[in-house]
Amino acid sequence: MSKSQDLLSYIREGRTMTQQEMLRLIVQLSIPSILAQISATVMFFIDASMVGHLGAKASASIGIVETTGWLMGGLASAANMGFSVQVAHFIGANDFGNAHRVMRQSLVCCLLFSVMISIVCLAISPFLPYWLGGSEEIARDASLYFAIIGLCGIFFQMEGLAGSMLKCSGNMKVPSMLNIGMCVMDVLFNYLFIYIFDLGVMGAAMGTGLAELITAALMLWFLLVRSDMLGIFKKEKGKSESLAPASFHPTTDVVSTAFKIGAPMGLQHLLMGGAQIVSTLIVAPLGTVAIAAHSLAITVESLCYMPGFGIAEAATTLVGQGIGAGQRLLTRSFARLSVALGIMVMTFMGVLMWIFAPQLMTIMSPVREVIALGTDVLRIEAWAEPMFAAAIVCNGVFVGAGDTLKPAIMSLTTMWGVRLTLAWWLAKDYGLKGVWTAMAIELTFRGIIFLVRLFHGKWNKKLK
Repeated sequence: MSKSQDLLSYIREGRTMTQQEMLRLIVQLSIPSILAQISATVMFFIDASMVGHLGAKASASIGIVETTGWLMGGLASAANMGFSVQVAHFIGANDFGNAHRVMRQSLVCCLLFSVMISIVCLAISPFLPYWLGGSEEIARDASLYFAIIGLCGIFFQMEGLAGSMLKCSGNMKVPSMLNIGMCVMDVLFNYLFIYIFDLGVMGAAMGTGLAELITAALMLWFLLVRSDMLGIFKKEKGKSESLAPASFHPTTDVVSTAFKIGAPMGLQHLLMGGAQIVSTLIVAPLGTVAIAAHSLAITVESLCYMPGFGIAEAATTLVGQGIGAGQRLLTRSFARLSVALGIMVMTFMGVLMWIFAPQLMTIMSPVREVIALGTDVLRIEAWAEPMFAAAIVCNGVFVGAGDTLKPAIMSLTTMWGVRLTLAWWLAKDYGLKGVWTAMAIELTFRGIIFLVRLFHGKWNKKLK
């Protein structure tokens, strides 16, 4: 048994853990996920740079539909978490029979959901760039890119589901290594399709889709065949006597619980994604340079916040298993230590982003105007990274506890009531800098209210 699995067994067995052991476990679970998140960002960074060097129009054609792609991806992630959080709770309670039952049903439900999402993406792809205010010169490439990415959403859904299940069982290394491999494949395939086959923006989508397909197949193999806790095509080890029959048929109790957990997250992603789309509508009239700088700067900024998401994934696993085991004080300690670690890491990353913003934007685009504008907005955003970390990791804590409704309402209130209102107002006088100033103010405010809920809210009510 690995050191992290050994420490995770302490949670299920109700054993006492020192603060040093808790911090060590958080770090051990976070590092693989952080490395995967950073590698994903670096590879996406390279990917965007490849497109960026095709010109501002190519970057703008992806940037105009990028937020809608995030929206669809967010809905897929919400569906996955509705089931994987249940699995974490059952594993924490040593009820592996029900963990298996939920996992089997999730495969069917999420596959059907992903097919529906892909059909919607294909249907709207010809019209989406025009709806978002894109010009004729970028509409064709934008439509093709979104259609291909939408069609490959099935692979994205199944890869995310299998990875989420493995992580909630405490296996962070395999999903992280496979995600790193996916990023490497993405860059290689994109180079092949963009430059060798000369397919431009469409090639970028095809390369990403092929990388997702291969990774989804590998992730499902590790989950269904190799996982000691959740594998269903091997002799099961350490399962409880109440192991449910090997049925994939969805049942009311599992699906309704998944809906209670996932629906607020899905609504949050839907409305947050809608807010991102509105933000794109605010940026679009500012011109092709502003759209390109906005899109590429978001890619650069993700270098800062992806480590936060890695720590949040560890927090979801630890809190989820702690909830299942009924360990109140241990769960609170894991939550607070995870948030503190996230703030420290992302503050450091924010400092680096502020210093090296010009160099990072130079990698992304050869266009002088795009580099200058991107540098300015990144240095505005750097000030918000500490509280952005608090919001990200706190949300991971709340998800692990199955507390998704109130955090979703909080996020939506700040996004629509603070960010978009300020962005619309400031963009008129300050352009893209005004939009990013509004973003920094909103993220700071969101982080503060999430911290208040962490320390004074009832997110851990299931422990009572």
